Amino acid sequence: MDSNGDIITTEDLVKKFGDLVAVDSVNFEVRAGEIFGFLGPNGAGKTTTMNMLSTIMKPTSGTAVINGYDIVNHQNEVRESIGMVFQDPSLDDTLTARENLEFHAVVYHIPRAERAGRMKEVLEMVSLTDRADDRVETYSGGMKRRLEIARGLLHYPKVLFLDEPTIGLDPQTRYHIWEYIEDLKKREGITIFLTTHYMEEAEHCDRIAVIDLGQIIALDTPERLKDDVGGDIIRLETEDDDAALAELKERYPELEMISDPECKLCFERERGEEFVPELIREFGVKIVSINIHRPTLDDVFLKLTGKEIRDDSGDRKEAMMKLASRTGVAPGSRGNRRR
Repeated sequence: MDSNGDIITTEDLVKKFGDLVAVDSVNFEVRAGEIFGFLGPNGAGKTTTMNMLSTIMKPTSGTAVINGYDIVNHQNEVRESIGMVFQDPSLDDTLTARENLEFHAVVYHIPRAERAGRMKEVLEMVSLTDRADDRVETYSGGMKRRLEIARGLLHYPKVLFLDEPTIGLDPQTRYHIWEYIEDLKKREGITIFLTTHYMEEAEHCDRIAVIDLGQIIALDTPERLKDDVGGDIIRLETEDDDAALAELKERYPELEMISDPECKLCFERERGEEFVPELIREFGVKIVSINIHRPTLDDVFLKLTGKEIRDDSGDRKEAMMKLASRTGVAPGSRGNRRR
């Protein structure tokens, strides 16, 4: 780990598949003990970056350091420093949870005398102790995800990589997975690096790197990113909108009304939650309804890219898959994983 507290640093990290630049000169740092999120649509370069950091793919150029080890020159040390939870299921469904963990322990050369204790610990951590001897094929999607997280923690990694950790799960299960992740950070002090295209998931992160078309276009805390979008949007409906508009302009000449054919009294205001009570107390026209729209990460992405994050980016993803097929390792796959 760097002396400045960064456990991951990248330097001009690039990955090309033929003529396509999947990751374009990416630079960022991840602090020890934080939840760091990579937020972007499909095909943005999230999983490809994670695959390079985890030594599944070699960068075309540039490098990164994890826990003090270079991802190109010290691959074994990097692998010992990280845990992985892949986007696609990677458990053996015909084995029990305990057998899946036992196999992982052997691969990571965990001493035989320590295996039972560690397996017990991680199974308790994800509340699967009572199902430890059941075959994984009998598990729900959320239980499988929790077991994958437990497996990734078995060898005590410094960094846990989670690639779209709740994709395909229902909202309730997604919520519970995040309870485990946040509790894990608090109790174990582990660094968590995750990719996601879910805005509500990114809200859990200490810091977010917004990535699109292979480039990081913003990096900060969720709140600061939203603050950069602008103030809160306040929408008023009154008994006399014309009189209300005149009073607003007189009392708050700095307000700029937003042009919206569906809302005559719409304007932007910093700290709207403080402004609205003041307005209600002193306003001379009866207010029928009032709504405050706080900037969201959707607004952040829209402002930065001109599109919504749920836009599919299908053409880019399809091109990446075709070009990557020449290399034998597709972006976002596990590739030739050697542990």
